[in-house]
Amino acid sequence: MEFNYNISEEAYLQFNDYYAKNSETVKKSLMIQRITVPIMYLVMAVFLSFVLDMPVLFLLIPFFILGVLWAVFYPAYFYRLIRRNARKMVREGKGEGILGDHTMIFTEEGLREISSTGEKMQSWSGIEKIGEDPSNFYLFNSGMSAYIVSKNKMDDVDGVRRLLHSKITKKV
Repeated sequence: MEFNYNISEEAYLQFNDYYAKNSETVKKSLMIQRITVPIMYLVMAVFLSFVLDMPVLFLLIPFFILGVLWAVFYPAYFYRLIRRNARKMVREGKGEGILGDHTMIFTEEGLREISSTGEKMQSWSGIEKIGEDPSNFYLFNSGMSAYIVSKNKMDDVDGVRRLLHSKITKKV
């Protein structure tokens, strides 16, 4: 099975979004940041009440509100920050070989990807897991790296999905 497609900057950003929302490490980091900062606000309120000789409740209420706002709105900021950093990397030229025209060939032994920087061969056993969103398939060959396979020019997306699921045992 062979098909040609183009990986745009948007497809690369979609991969980063997908990775961030499905990575256990990233989710754990986000959770720690969502909890730690509000706790620090509360500790700071108590500390400032002693230093400034003010009632604890007087400082605790605004700092508590700040903590709640942080916990609610921080995830959106966190994912926007990941997207912005990925966009910067691409624009700084670190997307060489990732973006542009690609040809993907699926064989019984594995896959072959042809891009502007050359050709890569990967056996099916080297693909650790598969991920999918509405626009792309992600064939992870390491914890943080994946082949991005765009669905928009595929005639038989379900057929490709079945093939990938039959060859790759671990799903995200």
